[in-house]
Amino acid sequence: MTIEVEGVSHRFGERHVLRDVDLRLDERRVAVIGSNGSGKSTFARLLNGLVVPTEGRVRVDGLETRKQGKEVRRRVGFVFQDPDVQIIMPTVAEDLAFGLKHRGLPREEVDRRVSAVLAEYGLEEFRDHPAHLLSGGQKQLLAIAAVLVLEPAHVVFDEPTTLLDLRNKRRVTRLIRELPQRVVVVSHDLELLADFDRVVVFEGGRVVADGPARESIAAYVAMHPPL
Repeated sequence: MTIEVEGVSHRFGERHVLRDVDLRLDERRVAVIGSNGSGKSTFARLLNGLVVPTEGRVRVDGLETRKQGKEVRRRVGFVFQDPDVQIIMPTVAEDLAFGLKHRGLPREEVDRRVSAVLAEYGLEEFRDHPAHLLSGGQKQLLAIAAVLVLEPAHVVFDEPTTLLDLRNKRRVTRLIRELPQRVVVVSHDLELLADFDRVVVFEGGRVVADGPARESIAAYVAMHPPL
C-alpha cells in the first residue's frame, strides 16, 4: 500500500498553494510540518480527495483521487483539527454509526462495530450522551473513533493535539503511535513527531526537507531561529 503524489501543483484562484510536489509515502508514520500558509494542510486534503490538484495526480493504492474519489475516501480516513466540524449526529453512538449506515452494513454489524470502538476508546459511558456536550478531549476521541470505525487503510490527521490539554494530548499521541494503519500527521507539535519514520517539511508550497524525523525537524528549526 502506498500514496503517490506526482507533479502536483495547486492554486486557489491565482494564488499558488503547492508547486511541483513529488512524493511517494511508503512509511507507516509520516509527518508533515511547515509554517502557517506553507501548503501542508492543502497537501493533507489532497491525500483523500477533499482537494483535487490543479496539476498532477495523487494515487492511493493505485486509485486516482481525481477519477476515483469515492473509493479513495473509503481507504483514507481524515481527522480534522476541530472535531466540531466532524461531529454531525446528536449522540455519540449515532455519530459512530453514521458512516457505517451509509456504507449499507447490516444493523447487527453496525451495532457490533460501534460497541467495539466505544469500548476501545473509553467512550462506553457516553454512548447516549449528546455529542456536542462532550469535553474537548472526548470530542477529539469521538472524531478519531468515527474515522477508525470505518476501518480505513490510511488515516490523515490535521493538527490532532492542538486543542487538547496535556492528559488528552498524551492519550491521542499514544493512540496514533499504536495504530496499525499508515498515518500521515500534519502538526506543529514537534514533540509528537519526534519518533516518526519520516518527516516532510513544506515552505512556500514546496518540499524543502524530507527524511528521518531528527534530520527534518532539525532543518525546520534551523529555518526558523528564535527572534
